[in-house]
Amino acid sequence: MSNNEQQLDKIKTAPGFIAALDQSGGSTPKALGLYGVTPDAWSNDDEMFSVVHEMRTRIMTSPSFGGDRILGAILFENTMDREVEGQSTASYLWNVKNVVPFLKVDKGLADEVDGAQVMNPIPDLDALLAKAKAAGIFGTKMRSVIKQANAEGIKAVVDQQFDVGRQIVAAGLVPIIEPEVDIHCPDKAAAEDILHAAIMDQLNNLSADEVVMLKLTLPEQDNLYADCVAHSNVARVVALSGGYSRDEANDRLSRQNGMVASFSRALSEGLNVNQSAEDYDAMLDASIGSIAAASAT
Repeated sequence: MSNNEQQLDKIKTAPGFIAALDQSGGSTPKALGLYGVTPDAWSNDDEMFSVVHEMRTRIMTSPSFGGDRILGAILFENTMDREVEGQSTASYLWNVKNVVPFLKVDKGLADEVDGAQVMNPIPDLDALLAKAKAAGIFGTKMRSVIKQANAEGIKAVVDQQFDVGRQIVAAGLVPIIEPEVDIHCPDKAAAEDILHAAIMDQLNNLSADEVVMLKLTLPEQDNLYADCVAHSNVARVVALSGGYSRDEANDRLSRQNGMVASFSRALSEGLNVNQSAEDYDAMLDASIGSIAAASAT
């Protein structure tokens, strides 16, 4: 099998979950702060991204982090462009750790309209996809946010996600379509029902060779997305932690059959720059173990 076929087979069938290591831009200082690194550790964006690459490198190179429990890892472009232990990040992930590399491609969120935030335009997406493909990236991720149970806003989010998703499929990559429902949405269950129907409409209009993944907020109604999990065009349905603590996210996830985690903050919860290698690896091992167990249902 080619690398791509091996990676698709792993994503579809292997146990484990996806590590989201893709905080970028505005969320980076917060992620570093939780890790115990204060803003005086950098004086410009280049230095900040070097510091965050050190944080991510420590996760990726930890003996606790490997393809036995980690299906894939989502990077942002700056991380893809850097190296881990002398090889490109994507190459290191696949060749050393047997972890499938993904790239975050969105450029953030537009202002809220109809209770939802669609993605900002993604200029030069085709060039970025070609660069990602050449770098050994398997798939992409892009995020929108739904804040109200508003059918027009939700349709706008889902239509845009699938339009861009088709462009990504055409470039030879597998998109992770992420229409997040804000966990503070006042009628979250109703929003999820509308979202579910809109996703199924889009999935049923894909051609047989258009393969996508879905990244969804842990729903109020258990197994709401069971037909997405079973859909022939869907390689995997993954869950975002969305602001839930790791314990609550794991608890909710364990009730969703066939859905696996794609956690970022909930994965790195408790890790600190000042921990010894032994303490750090033990904490990461416990975190990965708990998320893998919740994903195995």
